[in-house]
Amino acid sequence: MLELRPTCENCDSPLPPHSEDAMICTYECTFCMNCVNGILENVCPNCGGGFEKRPIRPKEGLLKHPSKGNRVYKPVNLKTFKDLKETNKNIHPKDR
Repeated sequence: MLELRPTCENCDSPLPPHSEDAMICTYECTFCMNCVNGILENVCPNCGGGFEKRPIRPKEGLLKHPSKGNRVYKPVNLKTFKDLKETNKNIHPKDR
């Protein structure tokens, strides 16, 4: 079950469970749409994979299975991320 992390790992913007701005990679690294599109160019700085919109859990589901609230804040070091991003940004995530 998705953790529904509450903030962007890079900029710490709030991403509540109902956010339509939340993007996740296959490992649930969580970033806002602005960071994914503007800084990361759809390359996860942790695993090199791509991002998809995080699904919104229905309200009834949130009552049974609330957000874990595990905040992860570790801004991307653009210098160390540069090579990973340049290697992967023009390759579709399914082909990485």
